Amino acid sequence: MKTPPWDNSSRSGDGSYSRRAFMAGACATAAAAMCPAFILGGESAKRYRVGVIGHTGRGDYGHGLDVVWRDVPGCQIVAVADANPQGLAAASTRLGNPKPFADYRKMLEEMKPDLVSICPRFIDEHHDMVLAAAANGVRGIYLEKPLCRTLEEADAMVAACQKNNVKLAVAHQTRYSPRLPVVRELIASGKIGKLLEIRARGKEDSRGGAEDLWVLGPHVLDLIQHLAGPPQWCFGSVLEKGRPIAKSDVRPGAEGIALLAGDEVHATYRLASGAMASFDSVREAGGGPRFGIWIFGSKGVIEMGTNYTPPAFLLPHTSWSVPRGKKNWIEITSAGLGKPEPMTETTPHHGNVAAVKDLIQAVENNGKPLADITDARTALEMVVAVFESQRLGQPVQFPLANRKDPLAMM
Repeated sequence: MKTPPWDNSSRSGDGSYSRRAFMAGACATAAAAMCPAFILGGESAKRYRVGVIGHTGRGDYGHGLDVVWRDVPGCQIVAVADANPQGLAAASTRLGNPKPFADYRKMLEEMKPDLVSICPRFIDEHHDMVLAAAANGVRGIYLEKPLCRTLEEADAMVAACQKNNVKLAVAHQTRYSPRLPVVRELIASGKIGKLLEIRARGKEDSRGGAEDLWVLGPHVLDLIQHLAGPPQWCFGSVLEKGRPIAKSDVRPGAEGIALLAGDEVHATYRLASGAMASFDSVREAGGGPRFGIWIFGSKGVIEMGTNYTPPAFLLPHTSWSVPRGKKNWIEITSAGLGKPEPMTETTPHHGNVAAVKDLIQAVENNGKPLADITDARTALEMVVAVFESQRLGQPVQFPLANRKDPLAMM
């Protein structure tokens, strides 16, 4: 197998990946994703007490992060918290009548759950909810994306989890896809030649631009750093009506995002592998079906979407073009290149089940979840770097020196 281009040192040093680290990650991902039953350790036979935190009207219960536990053996939902009375009553009924709480802090202190889902899509409460869970003996947290509002908050969340030995997984579902290890192996084996570039775009709907980068960007930015190494620098451009954003453009963000500005964003990253990467989003540019990544190599290109069973295809030609190369796209499935897909459980709910089973494995084995909070922080840092680069008018290095919100500093 061809040595990945970032085989220089361990990630803990200069940020690049060693071949051993790359293959260990690929094997771990494959072992977890390809095992339908997620065979758990000895502790899994015992019943884990689960708490669910939602907030109706403020992000609700995310993309099924509340109901996932009903299909995970050895888990019992014992409590649910929601500050909205009507939402709390509905959630309690939906989840089998666990004990209801209006205050999630009281729920954590009284019930002492082993595992918690922090479900709201709005991110303004994520920091406080994670810190409260970590302080009350929770062993594992499944958190809706995006991670939080600022790198300051992310740093505090990582520190709290590390101090209390809490495993936290973020709902970046593609990390749990059985197709992702196949894509990773195709890159590592040299099937597309030397890795040159990864392009990513958002959905580019009414949220296009800054909101698209914040809400959907973490999915593809997480994939970029997973496949080609952590970012080294970023040069970003944020525009409003075709001109660089100004202080007057800064406004409160949707979905609990602190501040937003810009209906158009463009970002370029240098990665530890030596490849370049980019993210672009333009409001109302009709890009919904384009949401995903394109991985360009010297011998071919891979196109990949997001979610638990993302569409994935390989075009094995240096032209990266079907007409010019006179080659056809070959589908990538969990079974391999050009092979029929054997999976039958392919919905986002099955992705959530895979994620929480992996989280339980991390708790039992004192390991790292596939979508660990530290990787989610890297994806968040890639988002924030775009605005920091625009603010300073120059490329910015990772890790970012400024951990505050760049838009609040304009």
